[in-house]
Amino acid sequence: MSWTGHRTCVRISAMRWSNLSTRPGDDQPLPLALPDAVVRTFETPGFAGMTFYEVRAKSLINRVPGTSRVPFEWTVNPYRGCSHACTYCLAGDTPILLADGSTRPLAQIRPGDAVMGTMGAGAHRRYVPTTVRDHWETSKPSFRVTLADGTRLVSSGDHRFLTDRGWRHVSPSEPHLPALAVGDLMFGVGRFADPPKESPDYQSGFVCGLVRGDAAGGGGAVESDAWIRADGYLEDVSLTEAVRWPETPTGDWFRGFLAGAFGAIGRTDRLAVLFECGETAYLHRIAEALTHLGLVARGPGRVRPGAVGRVETERHLDAALRFRHLTGATMPPLDASGVGVRRERRLTVVDIEDLGLTLPLFDISTGTGDFIADGVVSHNCFARNTHTYLDLDSGHDFDTRVVVKVNAGELIRRELASPRWSGAPIAMGTNVDVYQRAEGRYRLMPEILAALRDHANPFSVLTKGTLILRDLDLLRQAAEVTRVSLSFSVGFVDETVWRSAEPGTPSPRRRLETIRRLTDAGFSVGVLMAPILPGLTDTEESIDETVAGIAAAGAASVTPLALHLRPGAREWYAAWIGREHPHLSARYRELYGNGSYLPKVYQEEIGARVRLAARRHGLHRPEHQRRPPAERRSEKQSEQLTLL
Repeated sequence: MSWTGHRTCVRISAMRWSNLSTRPGDDQPLPLALPDAVVRTFETPGFAGMTFYEVRAKSLINRVPGTSRVPFEWTVNPYRGCSHACTYCLAGDTPILLADGSTRPLAQIRPGDAVMGTMGAGAHRRYVPTTVRDHWETSKPSFRVTLADGTRLVSSGDHRFLTDRGWRHVSPSEPHLPALAVGDLMFGVGRFADPPKESPDYQSGFVCGLVRGDAAGGGGAVESDAWIRADGYLEDVSLTEAVRWPETPTGDWFRGFLAGAFGAIGRTDRLAVLFECGETAYLHRIAEALTHLGLVARGPGRVRPGAVGRVETERHLDAALRFRHLTGATMPPLDASGVGVRRERRLTVVDIEDLGLTLPLFDISTGTGDFIADGVVSHNCFARNTHTYLDLDSGHDFDTRVVVKVNAGELIRRELASPRWSGAPIAMGTNVDVYQRAEGRYRLMPEILAALRDHANPFSVLTKGTLILRDLDLLRQAAEVTRVSLSFSVGFVDETVWRSAEPGTPSPRRRLETIRRLTDAGFSVGVLMAPILPGLTDTEESIDETVAGIAAAGAASVTPLALHLRPGAREWYAAWIGREHPHLSARYRELYGNGSYLPKVYQEEIGARVRLAARRHGLHRPEHQRRPPAERRSEKQSEQLTLL
């Protein structure tokens, strides 16, 4: 199924990846979210370049969230796509906190990397290590968020950060989504310190800290990483000069000194960094260096002759990270699992600036659904690793990587037979087309329809796939015992536009023929005229020709829907327009601006054109509507379920 049509118009909840179990796969690389899926590729031209991930799902009937505005409560989707064009993304140079306490630019993060995430709810969260599941790049209009401590984060408008008011989008494209505001308090540790530059001062400080610490009783192994680093530095600095205390140490010298001192006498105790030896002057130098770098130093106090003194940092994550990042010391991996996430006044949002630029941005998905971006808790693409939203982005991977729930037939029989199931109407085709080309290979729908028939469970199907005719007998049988609602998607009849915009779907002519056969079989088929494309299929002539074809096919009704461009689909479509119809690019920028919808006046104008055309061609008269066999026999049946 291409990006167009009905799947851009509804936004409802679906099963999460955590509800999937899988079977062993072959030797092809697998997405981390589907570690044991069976991977299939087919040599037939219709499936060239496509990959199918066969999984055994744990459930099939999914509830629609109560906040959704769609007129159905339950859905079935035997196929799932996936997308790499996510709405949540940051600049590639944003430092990401790894699980070991180091950082790496977001653009360099890779699947399998261990990063730091959080677990919990609201403000009651704790840091935990988590694994990167995916990493991808996109381009989006960008914003800069500035915090009181100087942290600056460049992100897309739909990126989310954790604040004292919950998760907030930087500048959401949808008006109902919670937006970040000046004055919001973010959670995290604040801006990560820049790593040290290995300047001559840093190198001298490192050698001084290591050698003097060794003399003070460090006794570190000469083959340790610290001594190996020192040997390299001594090619550029003089040992004699390096071990002297400088009269006016620079910041680089203090950083190097602390890194060398840690290599000689340092250790960690969970989040604290400790230095222990019997030389008071040396410990005082360490305390001075820590203070100079903005770290609180505890100790050494008075050290009795023959005793061991101690200097240590504060025992919180901010101090632990700041020491690591400022000094570049070789240290054991950070142990921060279970540490509470805090909000700080210095993480108050002071500015949100629209940069007016479309920039290359990056995102990752993780096991916890979040990560730490330059010291603040940042939401990753939730839809990416859980498929919470069904209106998935319409990039290349959605069209070429398909998840197939191969046990759909047995699942729906089990769920329909459950005493807990109420027999509510089930909508199909609300996410991806259940009669997409893959259905010809996997044949999941016959089992699903047979189960719905056997349990007399009402259902609806929205499709643009002519393959539905294969199951006409099953649909008839189901309509004998329950309500069956069929809707077809036909946005336009222009064959040239179809070949360019929807090359993977049946042609408009074949769809209209399918509608005719379904209506001849006694079904009342509603048509979703979607999407109507500004500048291409929204003219009086195009609308009239399309509605005329729909009416001639015997459809019961027509419902117009102008093109809706959610983030992700928006970028894909913009690239297509720029490539195929560059003269329309400026018009689309004017019509859509930074949003997903056409202006209300424009939508109303399109609706009026379709209604007038429907009247001209007789689609407005109720007596022209056909009814399925069960309803023809009983006037007492309740009104059919419709999708829109």
